[in-house]
Amino acid sequence: MKKYIITSVAAIGVLAVNYSNQAKAEELMYKVQSGDSLWKIASEHHLSVQEVMEYNHLSSPTIYVGQELSFTIPNSPQIQTTKYTVKAGDSLSLIARVHNTTVSEIKSINHLSSDIINIGQVLEVPIITGGQTPITTPITKEYTVKSGDSLSVIAKVYNTSVAELRKINNLSSDVIKVGQVIKIPAASNSQLPVVPETAKTYTVKTGDSLSIIAKIYGLTLTQLTSYNNLSSDIIYVGQVLKLSSDGITVPAPKAPELPKVNSSINADELISEAKKYIGVSYVWGGTTPAGFDCSGFLNYVFNKKGISIARTVAALWDAGTSVSNPQKGDIVYYNTFGKGPSHAGIYIGDNKFIHAGTSTGVMITDMNNSYWKTRYLGAKSVK
Repeated sequence: MKKYIITSVAAIGVLAVNYSNQAKAEELMYKVQSGDSLWKIASEHHLSVQEVMEYNHLSSPTIYVGQELSFTIPNSPQIQTTKYTVKAGDSLSLIARVHNTTVSEIKSINHLSSDIINIGQVLEVPIITGGQTPITTPITKEYTVKSGDSLSVIAKVYNTSVAELRKINNLSSDVIKVGQVIKIPAASNSQLPVVPETAKTYTVKTGDSLSIIAKIYGLTLTQLTSYNNLSSDIIYVGQVLKLSSDGITVPAPKAPELPKVNSSINADELISEAKKYIGVSYVWGGTTPAGFDCSGFLNYVFNKKGISIARTVAALWDAGTSVSNPQKGDIVYYNTFGKGPSHAGIYIGDNKFIHAGTSTGVMITDMNNSYWKTRYLGAKSVK
C-alpha cells in the first residue's frame, strides 16, 4: 500500500518546538487502494472518519480506488507549540479540550501512535496564532457518588460521556459505589440547570431517563416514580412528568408501538443499505454516517428504508418478537456488560451480522467469533 507523504518527517520532528505544521497540504495525500475503507485509512493516519470527510469535503464515507485524500485541514493557519507536562488524571482528549485543539493534532505533533500518555510526559501542544489562550483551570475535579447515581447519569448531568469518565478514572466497567470519589472533566460544561422554584412539571426529551430527571431536579427516583404513579422506569419523549406531589396531573401519552415492517421491504435491501456504511467509526451516541453507536446504526439503516424503530438496545429488545433462528433482517442481541442486552446488529445470513462495534466501527462479524458467541442472547424480529 503506497502512501504519498513528505520525506522530511524527521525534519518536522526537529522543528516541532517552534512550528509543527510546516508541511505543504498538497504533499500530505493518500491514494485509495483496493480493499480500503475510510475508517481504515483514517485509523492508520490517527484521524477520525469525520475529520477525513471534512478535510476532503465528502458528503458520505463512500470512496473509490484511485481517489486522492488529503490529511490536512484546508487553509489551516500556522501552528506554534508550547510544552505541557502530563499530570494525574490527564488524557489526550482532556488536554486537547483545554488547549482548544484536537487529539489528532496533538498526536501528530508528538508522533504518537496511540492515545496512551504517562504522568510526567512532556507534550507539545499547539497554540494557533491569534487564537484563544489555553484554559488555566484544573483539567479535572472530584465528585462523590451518591445513592441512585450511575456513570450514565453523572455523564449526562456533567455534559461528558461514560467513556470519558471510565478513561480518566481507570475504570474497567460501569460499576460505581456510593461514596466513591471520581474525577469529572473540569473543562466540560458541568453546571446543573437552574430549576425554577415554580416548576411543577417536566416534558421528557430525547436522551432523558427517570434517574437523570430526578438528579437534575433534586428528587429521588422513588419520589419521581410515586408522583407519577409509574410502575416501571420506562418513559417516553413528550411525556409530561409531575415534579411534586401537588403537581398538575397530566395524563402520560400511550407508549408508542413499534411500527411493523412493511411487507414490501426486502431484507436484502435493508442489508444492502447497512453495508454502505462499513468502515464508519464508532461514536458514543452517534446516529449519522459521521459516526454510529450500535443502536444509532440500526436506527439510521432502518429509517433509510422507511422503518422507525426504538432508539436503545433495551427498548428494541422489549419491543421485538423472539425467533428461534434468525432470518435476514432480524436483529441479534448480545450482552457485553451489565445485565440484559447491551449490543445489537442486523443478521445478514450465513451466520453473520453487521453492527457498529466500539473498537471496530461498522463491520460484518461471524456469530461463531469466540467473543460474540459466548455473549449471544438471541434474535428478535421487528416484523
